[in-house]
Amino acid sequence: MYDIAIIGLGPAGATLARLLDSSFSVAVIDRKNADGSGFQKPCGGLLAKDAQKAISRFDLTLPKDVLVDPQIFAVRTLDIRTGLVRHYQRFYINLDRHKFDLWLGSLIPGHVEVFDGSTCTCIKQKGKIYELQFLRDGRLRTITARYLVGADGANSIVRKFLYPDRKIRSYVSIQQWFSEENSNPFYSCLFDPDNTDCYSWTISKDGYFIFGGAFPGENARARFENQKQCLRDLGFRFGEVLKTESCLVLRPARPNEFCTGRNNAFLVGEAAGFVSPSSLEGISSAINSAYILSQVLNSRVKDPCTAYYRKTFGLRLKLTLKILKCPFMYFPPLRKLIMAAGVNSIEVIQNPQER
Repeated sequence: MYDIAIIGLGPAGATLARLLDSSFSVAVIDRKNADGSGFQKPCGGLLAKDAQKAISRFDLTLPKDVLVDPQIFAVRTLDIRTGLVRHYQRFYINLDRHKFDLWLGSLIPGHVEVFDGSTCTCIKQKGKIYELQFLRDGRLRTITARYLVGADGANSIVRKFLYPDRKIRSYVSIQQWFSEENSNPFYSCLFDPDNTDCYSWTISKDGYFIFGGAFPGENARARFENQKQCLRDLGFRFGEVLKTESCLVLRPARPNEFCTGRNNAFLVGEAAGFVSPSSLEGISSAINSAYILSQVLNSRVKDPCTAYYRKTFGLRLKLTLKILKCPFMYFPPLRKLIMAAGVNSIEVIQNPQER
């Protein structure tokens, strides 16, 4: 019997487990193994400015082994349909996402019990108590808790339990790793309305070249391959395919798609739909929502679900404004106009020897 059970140990779950008062008995169920084996979240691994700010609030510094080469300060934006190319200054940190998650997990205090290498299979509510069943080492185990927290991402079992009829717009994210064959490492953002109404990306990372994108669920793999061929025709070089990974990603389209929880059960991070619909960035919202929930639970308020909903107003408002921003990025005629005008773009000076 625990006070709080957390499912998922990404940035949201790890932050919450670290910040909860030590007087709580806390259990965490996570698919990753503590030694780094097991589940790895498919992710491009770029830490955006908002996520950097969220981490800096706790006076944390990234360890060197989380970082990868190269560190790139501009994104090459390409509209495949129009052929327009612009460069925009960005302040991303290029990192190993799996090592980043493990580092956040390493900060959790020892009194928190972590069931790693585990998959939650069933949630039941018995009165005011939640019963969780999960598989670990081939055995079915059961724990109970007074409070339940879903920090388990886009395909959250907790959200499905709490809101079986609530749907959030989702895409299939597909990503492939290749041996690097491009002479100059780069990061690019790709718009290709013929294959997806979202966006795609390429990233150079520690001698590898990554191509990925978020595609509508229907014919997602075919759309991915079509786009890859378009990039080949434009001069992108893809080496040998080393691995292919995919996952579900959420992209909220309306404010009512944000789900914070009820009945002493809560959702944080992507499980709550707290993802930027314009960039799909979710680490900052994961950390910030976990911090808010830790404040609520540590204060022992009588109605924590209502308190958590109210305290996430600023976060929900920020993401709602990003929903309103989407037409400026994803409406092809408007994007063409903005890119053609070169608004906020930078001029890249080419080395004469590379011309």
